[in-house]
Amino acid sequence: MQLNKIMKGVFIALPVVTLMACSSNNSSQQAEQASTNQAAQESSATTTSTGATVETGSVARDKSPEEIKQEQKAELMANQTILFDFDRSSVNSKFYSMLNEHAQFLVQNPGETVVIEGHCDKRGTPEYNIALGERRAKSIETFLQNAGVSRSQIRVVSFGEEKPVAMGDTESAFAQNRRAVLVYQ
Repeated sequence: MQLNKIMKGVFIALPVVTLMACSSNNSSQQAEQASTNQAAQESSATTTSTGATVETGSVARDKSPEEIKQEQKAELMANQTILFDFDRSSVNSKFYSMLNEHAQFLVQNPGETVVIEGHCDKRGTPEYNIALGERRAKSIETFLQNAGVSRSQIRVVSFGEEKPVAMGDTESAFAQNRRAVLVYQ
């Protein structure tokens, strides 16, 4: 009977003690826990009680939508030049996937704008090259609009032969200068 009373007392006291322990809100315990979490994230190796070293990685922080957008934009800006054949303004099919990536980014980010710069090599008159550069930029504009990009997000400008990227009178230099460039604002 005595043992029965003791057991009842323990069963009644145990939940009360547990609730009191859980409800304590000690700021030093929270600071210690935050410090432990930070150390766990920064640690790259831990030694166990047996002396073995265990590699651990850091916990990756989730990126904000703005950070993701900036990374996507940086990737697109690394691949922003479309080359054209001599005296042509039609987009070569090998650039379709690249242009689709730009279009997808612009559709997903309606606040972004792009300027399409049309360029030519130095063959032809300045007037003809300005017109050809504009036709090249407009063909890219049409492609992007057909992919769903709003007209208000696109601006077209032609530089003709004024801004070459390659100097010289070689076919290689001419080919590099026959281009359209997507420049994000």
